Amino acid sequence: MPDRSVPRALTILVGAAAAVVVLFGVREVASIAGPVVLALVLVIAVSPVRARLSGWNAPAWVQVAVPFLIVVLVLLAMVAILTISATELAALLPSYTDQFARLLADAQHWAVTHGLSNDMLSKALEAFDPGRVLGLAQYLLGSLIGVLSALFLIVVLLLAMSLDAPVTARILATGEGERPRLVTALATFAHKTRRYLIVSTVFGLINAILDMVALSLLDVPLPLLWGVLALIANYIPNIGFVIALLPPTMLALLDGGVRTMALVIVAYIVINVVTQSFILPKFLGDAVGLSTTMTFISLIVWTFALGPLGAILAIPLSLLTRALLIDSDPNAKWVQGLVSGKLPSAGAGS
Repeated sequence: MPDRSVPRALTILVGAAAAVVVLFGVREVASIAGPVVLALVLVIAVSPVRARLSGWNAPAWVQVAVPFLIVVLVLLAMVAILTISATELAALLPSYTDQFARLLADAQHWAVTHGLSNDMLSKALEAFDPGRVLGLAQYLLGSLIGVLSALFLIVVLLLAMSLDAPVTARILATGEGERPRLVTALATFAHKTRRYLIVSTVFGLINAILDMVALSLLDVPLPLLWGVLALIANYIPNIGFVIALLPPTMLALLDGGVRTMALVIVAYIVINVVTQSFILPKFLGDAVGLSTTMTFISLIVWTFALGPLGAILAIPLSLLTRALLIDSDPNAKWVQGLVSGKLPSAGAGS
């Protein structure tokens, strides 16, 4: 019987069905999959420290302990700052009930004097009820408790991966002869992820510090919380800036009025445009290797699968998926072009 190639339509349908099954499966075990991926990404981020210590002929336990302690201390500091600040926010918001009532009354008066629909404006403003914001803060606190409960799992995974990192590197090196494309793809994934994390962290810290200075000058409450939020949101592609902007903007409106809110918006936009639009591309360049469309789709898909943590890890997860399914396949170079938004090189496979 002559060989018959599988119809391309059937391949696409089976692949799409398998992707849906995998995504729903990951979603069901998100409480485990999320910490595992986070631990993997953090180990990759600090791997240059282990390599430097190895070059200095440091003892094996030092090569494991130093990167591990760096990550754990950063995680503990981040959780502590968020927990304390979010608690202060939850206690602060009820005091703005009177300010919101005055704001609503002034907006209704302005709408009437300018012939606008009072009912429509009332519904729009009621959507920003501080009670709902308080509920959002309480939800944030609940999420933090969830992070704290998963912190033990993350730390254990970090320790296990840190212990296995030297052996894993040697195993991958020995696999270059049998699976050279896969080893190269995984090495490229680690390099791109590390560069993305380092550059995003540096510019996220710059953004966070500048945002905190601007908010402090404008007397907006809890600038440290909003600075940490700006740092975390910097890892969320496409919509991270909006997520970082909305909470301090609303608080500035309630605390200082429309003028303070407008100044906060202007400050955030100027800081973001200068750092993210002019400076960051020169350092990050094409390191990610994902088109704008694929980046946005990655955000949607991984947020669906892993929740908020998936939004933060969307780029590393997409890079890992690309390494395993595309970059390791010699016949998928044209797919690389679709994913990266660049024309494939001459002689690419079909």
